[in-house]
Amino acid sequence: MTHAPMIDAVFDLDALLSAEEREWQQRARAFAQERILPVIEADFEAKHFRLELVKQLGDAGFLGMHLQGYGCAGAGAVSYGLACLELEAADSGWRTFVSVQGSLAMSAIHKYGSEEQKQQWLPGMVAGDLVGCFALTEPQGGSDPAAMTTTARRDGDGWVLDGAKRWIGLASLADVAVVWAKIDDPSFGGGDGGRAVRGFLVPTSTPGFTATPIDGKLSMRASVQCDVSLDGVRVDGDAILPGARGLSGPFECLNEARYGIVWGAMGAARACLDAAISRSTSREVFGKPIGANQLIQAKLADMFVEVEKGILLALHLGRLKERGALTAPQISAGKLNSVREALAIAHEARAILAGDGITNEWPVMRHAANLESVRTYEGTDEIHQLILGRALTGLNAF
Repeated sequence: MTHAPMIDAVFDLDALLSAEEREWQQRARAFAQERILPVIEADFEAKHFRLELVKQLGDAGFLGMHLQGYGCAGAGAVSYGLACLELEAADSGWRTFVSVQGSLAMSAIHKYGSEEQKQQWLPGMVAGDLVGCFALTEPQGGSDPAAMTTTARRDGDGWVLDGAKRWIGLASLADVAVVWAKIDDPSFGGGDGGRAVRGFLVPTSTPGFTATPIDGKLSMRASVQCDVSLDGVRVDGDAILPGARGLSGPFECLNEARYGIVWGAMGAARACLDAAISRSTSREVFGKPIGANQLIQAKLADMFVEVEKGILLALHLGRLKERGALTAPQISAGKLNSVREALAIAHEARAILAGDGITNEWPVMRHAANLESVRTYEGTDEIHQLILGRALTGLNAF
């Protein structure tokens, strides 16, 4: 089942891409079809994260592919977006892994780390030999990071971290965690009497760092998200990210991940449309394929138009990003639209597949379930609506 080339032919996306961008897309599509799709339904059912694929993603150049130096591919923003689209067409969990590793953990080190920190961590993370995680969200809620309760206090030449984080992707598998905490030290902070949010690179083997996978998930079952406990975690003084001061640090990393979602969600949407097209041409009712009915064709056409619009918006944002002109409200518009429309397409595809749509013979219900998580993380619909509302009115409604 692969109508993606047919969809691409109607859309003619290739005409808008460079040869290098098409090469990255085809490489990601091949990886998804050869390495992920044959096992993803079983992995989703078994709640199994296939760790051996991490090294393979590194070998293929997808980890931190949009970053420069340290072994990173240095690919353009559109190439990275296309890779996200193709990986999420297989499963949101694997695009999430690439985002957590590359757009969150690696980007934090690349943007804000010292040269020593970059040399220590980035080459191994690029290769897939080391895994990173990004510990920002806390149990009481993820939409208000300014209210975080995790703290870091000075202790001699080092720091001691205490607190809790929740829904931290890869934490139980990671070698290093980028932990965001509040400090109360005038020499390191700024604002609010010296109290500020700073990032710390915490090896996960450090005593007091505990990551517990969250069970009972009905979404992202082939991925790993964790509760993290920080109980007197002591790190050296050089564990702090020197270039990140305040919430602008983690927010910049979140915007990198949100950009990948703009593309990735359209991959899940395309996969659902692909399934709907395939089923509408093979299932016969009243003596003819259901795809020969006007109602079904109207649904397919509407779904296709939303996929086309979403990818064109993603491409526009990618070109802006490559020029250094992409803004946070523009990213919010993309994330809000892509995930919302992808979910609507998944639900419409499920209806076209009828009862078969709830089985794992088709990927639609898995994509729909995963997209509920994608809709929540890196900013809910409401958060992005408020970001856009503030940009439109100049008034802060948070």
